[in-house]
Amino acid sequence: MKTFGLTDEQVRLSKEKHGDNRLTEQKRESFWQKLLGNFGDPMIKILCVALLLNVIFMCLHYFAGIGDTEWYETVGIAAAVIIATFVSTYSEYNNENAFQKLQEEASLIKCKIYRNGEITEVSINDIVVGDCILLQSGDKIPADGIIVDGTVSVDQSVLNGESKEAKKVAVPENYVDKDEAMDFLNEYKVFRGAVVCSGNAVMEVTTVGDKSVYGQIASELQINDDRESPLQVKLAKLAKGISKFGYIGGIAIAVAYLVQAMLINGGAGPAAYFAQTDLILNIFKDLVQAVMFAVVIIVMAVPEGLPLMVAIVSSINMKKMLKDNVLVRKINGLETAGSLNILFSDKTGTITKGKLEAVVFLDGEGTEAKTHADIKGKAKDMLSLALKHNTNAIVTGTGDKMKVVGGNPTERAVLAYVADSEDKFDVTPVASVPFNSTNKYSATSVKGSHNMTLIKGAPEKILQKCKYYYDQNGNKAKFDGKVLNQKIDELANKAIRVLAVATADEMLEDDKLPEGEWTLIGVIGIRDEVRPESITAIKEVRGAGVQVVMITGDRKETAVAIAKDAGLLTEDTDLVFTSDELAKMSDDEIKKVIPNIRVVARALPTDKSRLVRLAQELNLVVGMTGDGVNDSPALKKADVGFAMGGGTEVAKEASDIVILDDNFNSIDKAILYGRTIFNNIRKFIVFQLSINISAVLISFVMPLLELSNPLSITQILWVNLVMDTLAALALGGEPALKRYMHEKPKRRDESIISKKMKSQLAVGTVWTFILSFFMLISQLWTDSPIWNFIRNDFDVKGGGQHYYYFLMTAYFCMFIFIAVFNSLNVRTDRLNVFEHIGENKGYFKIMGAIVVIQVALTYIGGEIFSCHGLNLTEWAVVLLMAVSIIPVDMIRKAIVNAIEKKNDK
Repeated sequence: MKTFGLTDEQVRLSKEKHGDNRLTEQKRESFWQKLLGNFGDPMIKILCVALLLNVIFMCLHYFAGIGDTEWYETVGIAAAVIIATFVSTYSEYNNENAFQKLQEEASLIKCKIYRNGEITEVSINDIVVGDCILLQSGDKIPADGIIVDGTVSVDQSVLNGESKEAKKVAVPENYVDKDEAMDFLNEYKVFRGAVVCSGNAVMEVTTVGDKSVYGQIASELQINDDRESPLQVKLAKLAKGISKFGYIGGIAIAVAYLVQAMLINGGAGPAAYFAQTDLILNIFKDLVQAVMFAVVIIVMAVPEGLPLMVAIVSSINMKKMLKDNVLVRKINGLETAGSLNILFSDKTGTITKGKLEAVVFLDGEGTEAKTHADIKGKAKDMLSLALKHNTNAIVTGTGDKMKVVGGNPTERAVLAYVADSEDKFDVTPVASVPFNSTNKYSATSVKGSHNMTLIKGAPEKILQKCKYYYDQNGNKAKFDGKVLNQKIDELANKAIRVLAVATADEMLEDDKLPEGEWTLIGVIGIRDEVRPESITAIKEVRGAGVQVVMITGDRKETAVAIAKDAGLLTEDTDLVFTSDELAKMSDDEIKKVIPNIRVVARALPTDKSRLVRLAQELNLVVGMTGDGVNDSPALKKADVGFAMGGGTEVAKEASDIVILDDNFNSIDKAILYGRTIFNNIRKFIVFQLSINISAVLISFVMPLLELSNPLSITQILWVNLVMDTLAALALGGEPALKRYMHEKPKRRDESIISKKMKSQLAVGTVWTFILSFFMLISQLWTDSPIWNFIRNDFDVKGGGQHYYYFLMTAYFCMFIFIAVFNSLNVRTDRLNVFEHIGENKGYFKIMGAIVVIQVALTYIGGEIFSCHGLNLTEWAVVLLMAVSIIPVDMIRKAIVNAIEKKNDK
């Protein structure tokens, strides 16, 4: 009897010399490192510059008496920066922790190891070189090594992409290891990550931890070569544009102020200004004031709430996605999914169910039956007898808890076909020959109510020996085979593999099949079926303008059949390539055909990385799905990598998003939520910029008319709070709409502000400016009928207060309310501004709170908010002016939609 394994002392010595089987964890950013990294956002950088300038002028105000920059404004900008970076950091950090828990659970694997002459269970991390491990069907190989006893078939597809099982046998006594570490074809070597499909063996560990093939690939992924996400590219362009606008506006208002102060000089002219005795001091003060005006313009131009909006909307949708079995590891991953142009998807387990199923039965006459219950006559009972008693799989449980376990995937598939059928025969197995790849059949002799040998296997082995078949009455009839063979060929074209099932009257002798005439029961077709939901999801994804390319290790014919069923091959221009065909093509040749590629068969890991690289060189946003170690480089390189939840830890480490249920339908949802994020961000940009730009215009024009800025510092802080945090929360909760999946993917370099947004931005800004200008300038028209009406409403109140204060209060309220009403406009590009509003439960709560607080401020805000109570008539004027932005934008929408319809025709 062979003895295997190490003693405790040998384990200690081996651990000292070679280490244990732990993989070095990828270096992870701490919360504070992530927080610091988020300050690299271009919009945050602009805010930080504005904050620095504000701090300088605040110090001048408090310590030198120059200017009027209050600490409130500085605190407001600082709060916008800190909250935005904190929310995005916290969301990503939280999901990263959830991901780590998944990884830790995956690492809690126990292995059956020979130690001190006995088999014991040891953690995968505690394995050392020299350990002998018992391998059985279904086990995942925990380290690299050689087989020292027994024989197993292993699935190495996670390492080399080859779906064919590899046979591994015990090393001969004179075996010399040539140290070909990555020789997957070596019949003696097994590698970490591979799965035992059948057989039993003992392996001796030769390489552990990072030095294993699995560990080497994981180590290579430590290199950080992150590419900017499409949203980052678009926001960087927006930040550049806004900063230019702010700087130009700031310089313009500074110049305008100096012209007004020095040349107009209140009507006295430049001569009087330059004749002042303290000219130098006055010039310095005016220059400082001009610069401060410029800084105010720059600060008002920057949408402080945008980084916060991105963080909030991403965080909200990340939580929603987790409920839909999608774990977003990186906050940019989800919005990038919404920008995908091309998606390279695995077949097995993603588009298909990932397990073999018996999908059809053909009797000797070629009659088809989808399920066992559909089979006519007594052939149904004979099939149940043959499959239940000639298998090494077993059925456990009953009803909904019934499950088929043991055996290989094919055995489980055919037994599941008859698992819930009634067993009408009382037989006992007396001899059996298990299936092997050489014989391509299995057989079992039974005695009892029937004395016969039950046989199943490859049709080319079985059908030629069948002289009869069982008809529907259970009687033997002469077997022709022509019709059945034709049907088998048709099934082969659909990638359905068949097993023939037959009986022989004689018994097995010395493990040899009976030589007499056999009787065919029928053939059973098995296949890894396409998920029904994948067909719908692929249709939606392709309808969204995303090109889906299926990559598989299967042969071309099988891949084409699956692709047709999944709805990937629908046009004559659709192309299918094998790995060998791609290898013969240059990069430029592949680039030319990439738009038409739908399937890549017999694919190697290098094919995936190459295709990702070439698609990115075409400026496409690329997605990649994968589950194996061999997929990891491509997952890392892609703009967004989708790892399957049932995949390897290395693949999940390389990914941006983990699909917990291994379902293509979840990828469809990720794309939808990614587009929702992008659309909600666009809504917020229109909302905030329309307010910002109109405020900049007002701040620019008023000093030129010798009128003060209509909003105080505290009022501006409240406006910023409404525009930033509260609006971000309200618009960030906008629902995911199916119509987003009918939009074309956005180009990587496409502006985040579309033509339609520009029209809405222009109309909203201009109308807000017109209303503001009308209200504010009317105080100069003292003899006009319009001003007499205004003055009668905003007239002198008790206590001798001038109407001007009430006018400024009314303007403050109008400015807030027009923002609230405009938020309804930006929610949708359709005329119905209340569309789907019930699905955003927080919208009315937040906007309602803003209105209530604003009304309250007019009565209790006092000197802090420079507010004075208004009467009902004054409120009516304010509301009428503010709500007018809705019909104005409706007219714009009607015109824009009509033009779009005309262009579509």
